[in-house]
Amino acid sequence: MPTETENKMTIGIPRAMSYYNYFPFWYGFFEDLGIKIVISDKTTKQTMSQGSALVVSETCLPIKVYVGHILNLLEKGVDKIFIPSIQSIDHKIYNCSKIRGLPDLIKNVVKKDFTIIDATLDKSQKNQGLYTFLKEAVAPFGITDEKRIRQASKEGWKVMNNFKIMLNSGIPFEKALSYAKKGQVVIVNNQKSYPISVAVLAHNYNLFDDRISMKIFDKLEHLDVKTYTAEQLSMEQLKEGISSMESKLYWANEYEMTGAAGHFLQDNNIDGIITINAFGCGPDSIMVERISRAARKFNKPVLNLSVDEQTGEAGFITRIEAFTDMLFRKKRASILNKININENAKSSANVKTNSIEISKQ
Repeated sequence: MPTETENKMTIGIPRAMSYYNYFPFWYGFFEDLGIKIVISDKTTKQTMSQGSALVVSETCLPIKVYVGHILNLLEKGVDKIFIPSIQSIDHKIYNCSKIRGLPDLIKNVVKKDFTIIDATLDKSQKNQGLYTFLKEAVAPFGITDEKRIRQASKEGWKVMNNFKIMLNSGIPFEKALSYAKKGQVVIVNNQKSYPISVAVLAHNYNLFDDRISMKIFDKLEHLDVKTYTAEQLSMEQLKEGISSMESKLYWANEYEMTGAAGHFLQDNNIDGIITINAFGCGPDSIMVERISRAARKFNKPVLNLSVDEQTGEAGFITRIEAFTDMLFRKKRASILNKININENAKSSANVKTNSIEISKQ
């Protein structure tokens, strides 16, 4: 537990929601300014149950998990917690209302004495840029030197870019983060051959939280399935994916699902798509429905997994196993069909050749 002196320059960051999109940047930024970071522990059943106890039952799972992580940080003795209000990431592109209102939600449900650092990022406003947001984030620590803040942001982007390079190459989230924090870039060339490939689509806070996703990547690896995610696509590919779905971007995290789906549905190397969405999430339900409709046009199988705090691992595994077994059988049938077509074509060619030779005689 931090001492009173340490707490003056310590910031708590919940291991949930925006952590899975922006933490590498926050790490480089705050560390460069001499601010110690305390991260909440990994999500457990207790995290979910504690968070669920403080909010209404209709609240989506990621928010319940987020509340649980706030409580975990308070148990660690942290008295300043970073809970940004990320309103908009671009003009007319917004986060869902629950993400936008996280600071207010926490103030109302967590009745404990601590400081919420609720810097607001709203790129839809002309005068609200990134540096205004960063200045708000460090103001409680008495840091006002704009030059120093800009330098720290460069360190943040350096860590973030290294992390993205590794994530894009297929390195798992935790390993990529560990290397990036050390200032390293490690690229692993996996030469293993997989019989089938699947795109796993979800918001990063659902995908890379092992408790929410039930360690889906480990399970698919065990089933000999190669996995791809939105993190392995460029922004240009994601934007093209949005266009191919004949959809306009409205929600900030649509790139992770709709954009990636638009790309992978057209990729003949992808045998199927698995989506993970939070039960009760309005934007997710729209995205999943749009993906399912588009998948039917491309004749590409889709497995939609909806999760909440009651989701059992056994049922989760059973559905994944059944889906991948279907993909194996479909791939096998496709290969056999191609072999038969080739053999029939050869037989027809031989018959024609023999007919020509007989006619010559």
